[in-house]
Amino acid sequence: MLLAAGEARRMGSHHKLLAEFDGCPLVRRSAQTLLSSRLCPVIAVTGHQHSQVESALRELEVEPQFNPAHGTGIGSSLACGFAHPAIMKTGGTLVMLADMPAITPDHVHRLVQAFRQHGGNVIVRASCDGQRGNPVIIPEALYNDMRQLSGDTGARSLIERSELPVLDVETGPAALLDVDTPEAVIRAGGVLKI
Repeated sequence: MLLAAGEARRMGSHHKLLAEFDGCPLVRRSAQTLLSSRLCPVIAVTGHQHSQVESALRELEVEPQFNPAHGTGIGSSLACGFAHPAIMKTGGTLVMLADMPAITPDHVHRLVQAFRQHGGNVIVRASCDGQRGNPVIIPEALYNDMRQLSGDTGARSLIERSELPVLDVETGPAALLDVDTPEAVIRAGGVLKI
């Protein structure tokens, strides 16, 4: 699941997911990272400027899922994504923020491998030097709880309250690098588009 619905209020007139990295819109690059990891299906939860975001994903094997409540926060986007029929048929879902340009297919592969090695009954999360980061794999046991999220409350408190083990997989600085301001986009090597 690719979370691509946020308004990114600190970006001003720019949409961070349409910023280009190596000539490719960030949201498309993030989707390609998931697709090249052979994860299927890939669901992109869209919201803010969804027509432009979905246009950037055109011709990829990605299913857009529009979140009409995207303005209320990440919780509503998670709930929307976990309500998708294709997600409900899986044993685990990797949730990736679409604004993380340094995440690679290798990072995703290592997270998935750790999840499978533990029988799918564990929460797996990317980390950097002991700091929790993203992406995160949510096991099927938490799907109902994920569908109850709302507003700007993400999965962190749900994960902490869960009795499931949490496995942190070291992925280096990529686990913490998201781009929330124009300066962050430029520092990460992106080119801003209007």
